[in-house]
Amino acid sequence: QVQLVESGGGLVQAGGSLRLSCAASARTFSGYAMAWFRQAPGKEREVVARISRSGGNTFYADSVKGRFTISRDNAKNSVYLQMNNLKPEDTAVYYCAASTGIGTPLRPSDYGYWGQGTQVTVSS
Repeated sequence: QVQLVESGGGLVQAGGSLRLSCAASARTFSGYAMAWFRQAPGKEREVVARISRSGGNTFYADSVKGRFTISRDNAKNSVYLQMNNLKPEDTAVYYCAASTGIGTPLRPSDYGYWGQGTQVTVSS
């Protein structure tokens, strides 16, 4: 069982930065692949970035490549999303998710544990 708590969302102007954090309560945090998803009003939930259990392998959606960086600290049971050069289209609720699946999980259905979400709003 894993509980995830996100923090760090807020309102920022276009071009600004935010850093999201996700704290996990898990005995073996390093046993989970972690990801950040986002969901904008009227849209489906989409993967933003994913990181492997060791942190050595990452994936980014094309829309955020070069602007967002996912990282994790297994000693602190935490995963982060550094978001730079934010755009209005990045506005969404951002969710932290954990997966015990093998391979490279990218679909929401691959993730069994979710945080409550944190709102990110980027003004133009």
